[in-house]
Amino acid sequence: MGPGIIVVLVILFIFLLSALKVLKEYQRGVIFRLGKVIGLKGPGLIIVWPMIDNIRRVDLRVVTMDVPPQDIITRDNVSVRVNAVVYFRVVDPRSAILEVENYIYATSQLAQTTLRSVLGEASLDQLLSQRDEINAKLQDILDRMTDPWGIKVSTVEVKHVDLPEDMQRVMARQAEAERDRRAKIIRSDAEFQAAQKLADAADIIDAHPVALQLRYMQTLSEIAVENNSTTIFPLPIELLKPFLRKLEDGQG
Repeated sequence: MGPGIIVVLVILFIFLLSALKVLKEYQRGVIFRLGKVIGLKGPGLIIVWPMIDNIRRVDLRVVTMDVPPQDIITRDNVSVRVNAVVYFRVVDPRSAILEVENYIYATSQLAQTTLRSVLGEASLDQLLSQRDEINAKLQDILDRMTDPWGIKVSTVEVKHVDLPEDMQRVMARQAEAERDRRAKIIRSDAEFQAAQKLADAADIIDAHPVALQLRYMQTLSEIAVENNSTTIFPLPIELLKPFLRKLEDGQG
């Protein structure tokens, strides 16, 4: 075997070795042959012919993308700064390469504009109390708009709402006033229930006077248990009624 044949074999070996590519389990390769897409390959060992084929690798894992803080004016004219996080993945590698130049950058820009548009239509109370509904609306809009790119948006979460300091003070005063209102309602309800119970007890005693005597005896037994230097005996008013009546008759 001459030196020329050895050189040719070595060049052929290097050519074949450079044509071998390995794609991981979460990767797919979009193969261009002379500028035309011929299909997808992977995962595993694939052959990409040098100078003829070109490969674009696409990651199929879920991408976690932070949406930078956006200055938003709500429907009730309150200026806030809001940031969010978007979870999406590529479900069609061919469309992700052919339909958009950079699908990650395009999704990021679309998420920012959609965040400003949707939150600008909501009031501050809705933004703070209806977070789940807003997240679902953002996810639905982004998913529909990125579907032609082969992107599936699974979740959109509004992370933080930064309020102006004056609005924070107003909301703190409002929360304090709400707590005072609830405390007053609870105290009033407790007093009403106590008065209702006392009225029920008075009706029972009026219908059964002996119940007052039983309560009197129970009170005496409770006082006797304690070591008191002074003991006050409650005297039922019924015992004084004959004397009071005789006094009134004498004065008359």
